[in-house]
Amino acid sequence: MKRLASSFFLCVLLSFSVFLLSCEKDSYEKGEGRYSLLQADFTYLTINSEKQAVSFLTDEGESFFLTNPQKASWIETADTIYRAILYYNKVGSNKAHVTSMASLPTLKPRQAKEYKRLPKDPVGLESSWLTRDGKYINLGLLLKNGRDASGKEGTHSLAVALDELRQNADQTQTAYYQLLHDQGEAPEYYTNRRYVCILLPAQQRPDSVCLTVNTYDGVVVKKFKL
Repeated sequence: MKRLASSFFLCVLLSFSVFLLSCEKDSYEKGEGRYSLLQADFTYLTINSEKQAVSFLTDEGESFFLTNPQKASWIETADTIYRAILYYNKVGSNKAHVTSMASLPTLKPRQAKEYKRLPKDPVGLESSWLTRDGKYINLGLLLKNGRDASGKEGTHSLAVALDELRQNADQTQTAYYQLLHDQGEAPEYYTNRRYVCILLPAQQRPDSVCLTVNTYDGVVVKKFKL
Protein backbone atom coordinates (compact mmCIF):
# COMPACT_ATOMS: atom_id res chain seq x y z
CA MET A 1 0.00 0.00 0.00
CA LYS A 2 2.67 2.41 -0.83
CA ARG A 3 4.84 3.26 -3.77
CA LEU A 4 8.44 3.99 -2.83
CA ALA A 5 9.74 6.99 -0.95
CA SER A 6 13.30 8.17 -0.45
CA SER A 7 16.19 5.75 -0.05
CA PHE A 8 16.02 6.39 3.69
CA PHE A 9 12.30 5.68 3.75
CA LEU A 10 12.84 2.56 1.68
CA CYS A 11 15.34 1.29 4.24
CA VAL A 12 12.84 1.78 7.04
CA LEU A 13 10.08 0.10 5.08
CA LEU A 14 12.11 -2.85 3.91
CA SER A 15 13.31 -3.58 7.43
CA PHE A 16 9.69 -3.82 8.48
CA SER A 17 8.90 -6.06 5.51
CA VAL A 18 11.43 -8.58 6.78
CA PHE A 19 9.61 -8.67 10.11
CA LEU A 20 6.34 -9.29 8.32
CA LEU A 21 7.82 -12.26 6.50
CA SER A 22 9.06 -13.63 9.83
CA CYS A 23 5.57 -13.28 11.23
CA GLU A 24 4.33 -15.37 8.33
CA LYS A 25 6.73 -18.14 9.25
CA ASP A 26 6.09 -18.00 13.00
CA SER A 27 2.31 -17.87 12.82
CA TYR A 28 0.29 -16.27 15.59
CA GLU A 29 -2.16 -19.17 15.37
CA LYS A 30 0.25 -21.99 16.28
CA GLY A 31 -0.92 -24.10 19.19
CA GLU A 32 -4.47 -22.77 19.38
CA GLY A 33 -6.94 -25.39 20.50
CA ARG A 34 -4.33 -27.89 21.64
CA TYR A 35 -3.29 -26.40 24.97
CA SER A 36 -6.05 -25.65 27.45
CA LEU A 37 -3.82 -23.34 29.51
CA LEU A 38 -2.21 -21.58 26.56
CA GLN A 39 -1.73 -17.82 26.98
CA ALA A 40 -0.72 -15.13 24.51
CA ASP A 41 0.99 -11.90 25.52
CA PHE A 42 2.90 -8.95 24.15
CA THR A 43 6.32 -9.11 25.78
CA TYR A 44 9.84 -7.82 26.23
CA LEU A 45 11.87 -10.88 25.24
CA THR A 46 15.39 -11.22 26.67
CA ILE A 47 18.06 -12.69 24.36
CA ASN A 48 21.29 -14.22 25.68
CA SER A 49 24.81 -14.29 24.23
CA GLU A 50 23.92 -17.29 22.04
CA LYS A 51 20.96 -15.50 20.45
CA GLN A 52 18.46 -17.56 22.41
CA ALA A 53 15.31 -16.25 24.03
CA VAL A 54 15.63 -17.08 27.74
CA SER A 55 13.09 -14.95 29.62
CA PHE A 56 10.36 -12.38 29.10
CA LEU A 57 8.38 -9.63 30.77
CA THR A 58 4.74 -9.24 29.73
CA ASP A 59 3.15 -5.86 29.12
CA GLU A 60 1.13 -6.54 32.28
CA GLY A 61 4.31 -6.75 34.35
CA GLU A 62 4.71 -10.53 34.84
CA SER A 63 8.20 -12.04 34.48
CA PHE A 64 9.01 -15.60 33.39
CA PHE A 65 12.04 -17.73 32.59
CA LEU A 66 11.72 -20.07 29.61
CA THR A 67 11.90 -23.79 30.32
CA ASN A 68 12.85 -24.25 26.67
CA PRO A 69 15.23 -21.53 25.35
CA GLN A 70 14.13 -20.54 21.86
CA LYS A 71 15.84 -19.53 18.65
CA ALA A 72 14.19 -17.81 15.67
CA SER A 73 15.30 -16.46 12.30
CA TRP A 74 14.42 -12.91 13.34
CA ILE A 75 16.66 -12.98 16.44
CA GLU A 76 19.77 -11.43 14.92
CA THR A 77 21.35 -9.65 17.90
CA ALA A 78 22.76 -11.22 21.05
CA ASP A 79 22.44 -9.81 24.57
CA THR A 80 19.47 -7.60 23.84
CA ILE A 81 15.70 -7.32 24.26
CA TYR A 82 13.11 -7.75 21.50
CA ARG A 83 9.44 -6.91 21.37
CA ALA A 84 7.62 -10.17 20.68
CA ILE A 85 4.29 -11.98 20.91
CA LEU A 86 4.52 -15.24 22.84
CA TYR A 87 2.19 -18.23 23.18
CA TYR A 88 3.06 -20.11 26.35
CA ASN A 89 1.94 -22.22 29.27
CA LYS A 90 2.82 -21.24 32.82
CA VAL A 91 4.97 -23.81 34.60
CA GLY A 92 5.11 -22.90 38.27
CA SER A 93 5.18 -19.33 39.54
CA ASN A 94 7.94 -17.88 37.38
CA LYS A 95 8.56 -20.31 34.52
CA ALA A 96 6.87 -20.70 31.15
CA HIS A 97 6.93 -23.25 28.36
CA VAL A 98 6.80 -21.38 25.04
CA THR A 99 4.92 -23.07 22.21
CA SER A 100 5.26 -20.29 19.64
CA MET A 101 6.64 -16.77 19.30
CA ALA A 102 6.70 -14.05 16.67
CA SER A 103 8.51 -10.76 16.37
CA LEU A 104 6.54 -7.61 17.11
CA PRO A 105 7.82 -5.06 14.55
CA THR A 106 8.67 -1.72 16.10
CA LEU A 107 8.20 1.57 14.26
CA LYS A 108 10.20 4.60 15.38
CA PRO A 109 8.59 7.93 14.43
CA ARG A 110 10.69 10.25 12.27
CA GLN A 111 9.95 13.80 11.22
CA ALA A 112 7.74 14.00 8.15
CA LYS A 113 10.27 16.21 6.36
CA GLU A 114 12.73 13.29 6.35
CA TYR A 115 10.46 11.38 3.95
CA LYS A 116 10.41 12.17 0.26
CA ARG A 117 6.82 10.90 0.08
CA LEU A 118 4.22 10.10 2.72
CA PRO A 119 2.36 7.03 1.38
CA LYS A 120 -1.08 6.53 2.94
CA ASP A 121 -2.64 3.43 1.43
CA PRO A 122 -5.54 2.29 3.65
CA VAL A 123 -5.36 -0.41 6.30
CA GLY A 124 -7.85 -1.95 8.68
CA LEU A 125 -7.37 -0.70 12.25
CA GLU A 126 -8.69 -3.35 14.61
CA SER A 127 -7.24 -2.10 17.90
CA SER A 128 -4.84 0.42 19.44
CA TRP A 129 -3.66 0.88 23.00
CA LEU A 130 -0.89 2.35 25.12
CA THR A 131 1.30 -0.13 26.97
CA ARG A 132 1.15 -0.10 30.74
CA ASP A 133 4.66 1.34 31.02
CA GLY A 134 3.88 4.03 28.45
CA LYS A 135 6.80 3.08 26.20
CA TYR A 136 4.81 1.90 23.18
CA ILE A 137 1.54 2.23 21.33
CA ASN A 138 0.43 -1.20 20.13
CA LEU A 139 -1.60 -1.48 16.92
CA GLY A 140 -3.67 -4.37 15.63
CA LEU A 141 -3.85 -3.99 11.85
CA LEU A 142 -5.78 -5.80 9.13
CA LEU A 143 -3.74 -5.90 5.92
CA LYS A 144 -5.23 -7.06 2.64
CA ASN A 145 -3.02 -9.44 0.71
CA GLY A 146 -2.82 -12.20 -1.88
CA ARG A 147 -0.42 -14.61 -3.54
CA ASP A 148 1.25 -14.49 -6.93
CA ALA A 149 1.62 -17.37 -9.39
CA SER A 150 4.55 -18.77 -7.41
CA GLY A 151 2.55 -18.77 -4.17
CA LYS A 152 4.40 -15.88 -2.54
CA GLU A 153 2.47 -13.24 -0.59
CA GLY A 154 2.82 -9.57 -1.36
CA THR A 155 4.89 -7.40 0.98
CA HIS A 156 3.51 -4.42 2.88
CA SER A 157 5.61 -1.54 4.20
CA LEU A 158 4.89 0.61 7.25
CA ALA A 159 6.45 3.60 9.01
CA VAL A 160 5.40 6.49 11.27
CA ALA A 161 5.87 10.19 10.54
CA LEU A 162 5.91 13.00 13.12
CA ASP A 163 3.95 15.84 11.54
CA GLU A 164 4.10 18.32 14.39
CA LEU A 165 4.91 18.79 18.07
CA ARG A 166 2.28 21.28 19.19
CA GLN A 167 2.29 23.45 22.31
CA ASN A 168 -1.21 23.50 23.83
CA ALA A 169 -2.92 26.35 25.69
CA ASP A 170 -2.42 24.52 29.02
CA GLN A 171 1.35 24.37 28.39
CA THR A 172 1.27 20.66 27.55
CA GLN A 173 2.66 19.25 24.30
CA THR A 174 1.00 16.93 21.79
CA ALA A 175 2.89 14.93 19.17
CA TYR A 176 0.94 14.44 15.92
CA TYR A 177 1.84 11.18 14.20
CA GLN A 178 0.56 9.58 11.02
CA LEU A 179 0.85 5.93 10.05
CA LEU A 180 2.47 5.49 6.62
CA HIS A 181 1.49 2.41 4.64
CA ASP A 182 2.60 1.17 1.21
CA GLN A 183 0.55 -1.64 -0.30
CA GLY A 184 3.21 -2.12 -2.96
CA GLU A 185 2.25 -4.79 -5.48
CA ALA A 186 0.34 -6.89 -2.96
CA PRO A 187 -3.13 -7.86 -4.25
CA GLU A 188 -6.17 -7.51 -1.99
CA TYR A 189 -7.74 -10.97 -2.03
CA TYR A 190 -7.91 -11.67 1.71
CA THR A 191 -7.07 -10.13 5.07
CA ASN A 192 -4.15 -10.84 7.41
CA ARG A 193 -4.09 -9.68 11.03
CA ARG A 194 -0.76 -8.18 12.03
CA TYR A 195 0.47 -6.39 15.16
CA VAL A 196 3.07 -3.62 15.31
CA CYS A 197 4.16 -1.18 17.99
CA ILE A 198 5.23 2.46 17.89
CA LEU A 199 8.20 3.39 20.08
CA LEU A 200 7.49 6.57 22.05
CA PRO A 201 10.32 8.99 22.92
CA ALA A 202 11.99 8.56 26.29
CA GLN A 203 13.44 12.08 26.24
CA GLN A 204 11.69 15.31 25.25
CA ARG A 205 8.56 13.30 25.79
CA PRO A 206 5.20 14.85 24.80
CA ASP A 207 2.25 14.81 27.18
CA SER A 208 -0.01 13.19 24.61
CA VAL A 209 0.00 11.62 21.14
CA CYS A 210 -2.51 12.06 18.34
CA LEU A 211 -2.18 9.26 15.75
CA THR A 212 -3.85 9.48 12.32
CA VAL A 213 -4.51 6.28 10.36
CA ASN A 214 -6.03 6.07 6.90
CA THR A 215 -8.41 3.10 6.98
CA TYR A 216 -10.80 1.54 4.50
CA ASP A 217 -13.58 3.25 6.44
CA GLY A 218 -11.96 6.67 6.30
CA VAL A 219 -9.42 8.59 8.35
CA VAL A 220 -9.30 7.56 12.03
CA VAL A 221 -7.64 9.63 14.75
CA LYS A 222 -6.56 7.98 18.01
CA LYS A 223 -5.49 10.03 21.05
CA PHE A 224 -3.26 8.79 23.88
CA LYS A 225 -2.41 10.57 27.12
CA LEU A 226 1.14 9.71 28.21
